[in-house]
Amino acid sequence: QVQLVESGGGLVQAGGSLRLSCAASGIIFSLHTMGWYRQAPGKQRELVATITSRGTTNYADSVKGRFTISRDNAKKTVSLQMNSLKPEDTAVYYCNAELLTTRLDSWGQGTQVTVSS
Repeated sequence: QVQLVESGGGLVQAGGSLRLSCAASGIIFSLHTMGWYRQAPGKQRELVATITSRGTTNYADSVKGRFTISRDNAKKTVSLQMNSLKPEDTAVYYCNAELLTTRLDSWGQGTQVTVSS
């Protein structure tokens, strides 16, 4: 059974930092591209960042230069370091695991990030 458990969300002032973590179980971690997505109230879920098993990263333009995604294949974790946070970064952040062969997605339960102005 696939489980993705996020942690690290919270309330922070604009300009501050947060680090999100996601612990995976029940999957062959190295066969998955890992990612972070977010969904703000009234908006669709959107890509924040992804990282392949080899470490190739991809970022949404809105977070480039501020957010950094990383993974530890031995510990089966993926993290998102978020710096220079803005109120528009406020959203529920979801961890995602995409199986390379089938593109099958698994999702975490989400963690709330709130950035106050």
